[in-house]
Amino acid sequence: MKIITIIGARPQFIKHFPFEKACEGRLELKTIHTGQHYDANMSEIFFDQLGMKKPDYTLSTGSGNHGEQTASMMVEIEKIVLLEQPNGIVVYGDTNSTLAGALVASKLHIPIFHIEAGLRSFNKKMPEEVNRILTDHISDLLFTPSEAAKLNLTNEGITKGVYVIGDIMKDLIKYVKEKDLIGVRPIQESYYYVTLHRPYNTDDRERLKYILENLNDLSSKVIMALHPRTKNLMEKYSIDLNQFSNISFIEPQSYFHNLTYLTFSDGLITDSGGMQKEAYWLNKNCITIRTETEWIETVTLGGNVLVFDDLTLIQNAIDKSIENWDSNLYGDGNAATQIVNKIVGYV
Repeated sequence: MKIITIIGARPQFIKHFPFEKACEGRLELKTIHTGQHYDANMSEIFFDQLGMKKPDYTLSTGSGNHGEQTASMMVEIEKIVLLEQPNGIVVYGDTNSTLAGALVASKLHIPIFHIEAGLRSFNKKMPEEVNRILTDHISDLLFTPSEAAKLNLTNEGITKGVYVIGDIMKDLIKYVKEKDLIGVRPIQESYYYVTLHRPYNTDDRERLKYILENLNDLSSKVIMALHPRTKNLMEKYSIDLNQFSNISFIEPQSYFHNLTYLTFSDGLITDSGGMQKEAYWLNKNCITIRTETEWIETVTLGGNVLVFDDLTLIQNAIDKSIENWDSNLYGDGNAATQIVNKIVGYV
């Protein structure tokens, strides 16, 4: 039984590793890397660090407008799918790579298996929200991380082929802990760790400066890993990084380095989706600079606070004490095996 998986962005590399391991001896796996993320620290190094099999096909999509990027991927993915004739196609999450793979599979009448289905931010201005909704509505098997995600699908009339299996990213966190792969403390002083890349936080010069000014005013040092997109916009806006003396700007971090910075931090400030969960699993307070989140359980359980308009609220929120962390949030770290079992049964 041959399965094609579509990957293209850092969160998908993370999700792909446990799935690849779970497929060994059970499914023939062919991987297409769309090239959506092409920075070395966000792509090639990740495969080397985890000892993952190199993608069977690597496209050179790169950046571009959403329509152009998605269409370019579809053209190339379709050629490969017609050549390989798989029994199904696996897509992860909510990127343009996800939607491109799902649309190709749908047009060719090939079963679609969506890992991380059912998430909703209820903000259709986010391209990810549109991608995940469309992908869910054409998928044959939908693997959700939570009951809330399953309910979202039910409310949209999707009830067939839906399975609550937990979050596959937790599989990798479990693996990292078991193999003791977290590095040494990067600096001795206390610090907050920051990642930022979403358009509503970075595309407007004044908004981006407002965020940086408030980060600069925090009581502890700030270490900010600069996403390539954010870095390019700072250069475009001629923002002088030297004026933010409390912020250390560093290059995008490889997966293990990223987890190391998070592990030894006094808290995370981010607009990322996946890192909200990683912070929770590592018992770190998280401030999400968004008005909404797909990972509502991290908020209701107290480990994550949404802050957007008034960023002066960050300091008090990130320093609060959380006593009861749910170690079973989003499953037990064995989602990949459950997914492969369901796919084998379906095929």
